[in-house]
This record gives sequence, C-alpha cells and structure tokens, in this order.
Amino acid sequence: MKRFTLLAIAATFSTAALAAPETYVIDGSHTLPRFSYDHHGYSTQLSRFDKTTGKITLDRAAKTGSVDITIDTTSVNTGYPLFNEHIQGEDFLYTAKYPKATFTSNSVKFDGDRIASIDGTLTLKGISKPVTLTVTSTLCKPHPMVKKEACGANATTIVKRSDFNMAKYVPYVSDEVTITIPVEAIKE
Repeated sequence: MKRFTLLAIAATFSTAALAAPETYVIDGSHTLPRFSYDHHGYSTQLSRFDKTTGKITLDRAAKTGSVDITIDTTSVNTGYPLFNEHIQGEDFLYTAKYPKATFTSNSVKFDGDRIASIDGTLTLKGISKPVTLTVTSTLCKPHPMVKKEACGANATTIVKRSDFNMAKYVPYVSDEVTITIPVEAIKE
C-alpha cells in the first residue's frame, strides 16, 4: 500500500510538472473583431476591424491564462469608404490621435475544461474601462493547414459608446454597442 501511495504522489507531481502555460499568437487573417449597434431603430449595423494582433497564454491544467489583443482602429471596415472616414473622426474612434484599441485580461475563468469568460480592461479612444468577454465557444486542436496546435474562440461583450467619449447621435443611434471577437491563434 505504501508503494502505491508513493507512486500516486510521484505521478501527480510528474503530471503537474508537464503542465505548463502555452502561448498562442493571434492569426490576424482569422481574427476580425466586429461591432454592431442599432441604427435609428431601422436596422442593426455591423462593421469590423481588419487588423488585429496579440497573444493568448493558456495553462489548461491549472485553468489560468491571459489575453492581450491590439486592434488597429484605422482598419475599421463599415463596407463603405466614406463612412469608414466618418467613424475614424473625432466624434467616434478619433484614429488620428488613438490608432489602437487594446484589451488586456485580468483573469480567465473556466467552466470545467472550457473557458467561460475573460475579465479585463478595454482601452478605446484613450479611455480604459473594465469589461467581461463572455466566451461562447472554444476549441484547441492541431491546425490541419499549419500543422501546429491552434486555439479558437468566440467572445462577446456590450459596451456603451458614451463611456468612451463617443456619444454623438445618442439616443437615435444606440449607445450600446455589441463587440464580438472571433479569434484564432497558433501556438508559438
């Protein structure tokens, strides 16, 4: 019995020693954050950002991690070039002064083996606010094209434009904006 106990303890420590944080680099061609909002009650408008960089670190055994995402706000894509310029102006993103938005996590929360939410700080237009990203799906597995481990997720949150000094046209254009981040990242 004593030998079995020592073997079990040794196995536990060796498994713990094998578990280590893994770092993934965001794949900018498959990570295109979107934002949507109500437009005068007529429709829900959807736009995206075309340039995103960052890293995700996960220790799935310890159920911990970190997320750092940088969005190039000059890459906003509304589908209409003149409106891109309008959104980049001082009343909204003010990309001439603030060409980047960032999300930096404070904690990654797991539900079993699945990431459930990520608490962090969103900095937009030079203003930092706490937000929680609700993770609706996650998957980590070998990527069939690049032949490396990859992780993907979909995360969403709702923010108020007025919290980031972008309240022009409220309430006609909704103050609440839904941000959705579909992310794919490849292991370093």
